Amino acid sequence: MELKDSLRLELKGILAHIPKPHYEHYSWQIAGRLYEDSDWINAKIIGITISNPPEVDTYQIIRKAWEQGKQIVIPKCYRKDRNMSFRTLTSFEQLETVYSGLYEPIIDETAEMPASQIDLQIVPGLAFDTAGFRLGFGGGYYDRYLKEFTGVTLSLAFVPQIIGNLPIEPHDIPVSKIITNERTILPS
Repeated sequence: MELKDSLRLELKGILAHIPKPHYEHYSWQIAGRLYEDSDWINAKIIGITISNPPEVDTYQIIRKAWEQGKQIVIPKCYRKDRNMSFRTLTSFEQLETVYSGLYEPIIDETAEMPASQIDLQIVPGLAFDTAGFRLGFGGGYYDRYLKEFTGVTLSLAFVPQIIGNLPIEPHDIPVSKIITNERTILPS
């Protein structure tokens, strides 16, 4: 088994054992840190995924963005070529279940948003190092997308998701900030 695959299994196991009350509290702490961050405050259009436990809960973050008059865009993945685009989301009713139980925007009810218009991209991951590199879920969608993205990137993570050195490949692009339930990491 490849190192990245064994790390993914290990992290999924660790995250699966976070008790529900802790998961909710840590997600709330992370969201609170995010709302105070200048990148969030200044962003008008925010790219974010629809979370699936044990990822940091993004539903509360999306609701807060709507309350603050921000526009939310979420990914639509195209499995054939492993690319993705971002589409506007104004209601959770505009979601449909796709492969692996993930939620994506319904194309007929949402509009595509060019990457050049997205101010802040909240990038998911299973593990992160303090240099901002991430271990994704294995599809490579964000690796391809971030090559062309010029806005601000940050990730949200529980403390156990911050690990030592990750295996880095030439195509890996670090995020500019990681917000955890205990601190904000600014990669150097």
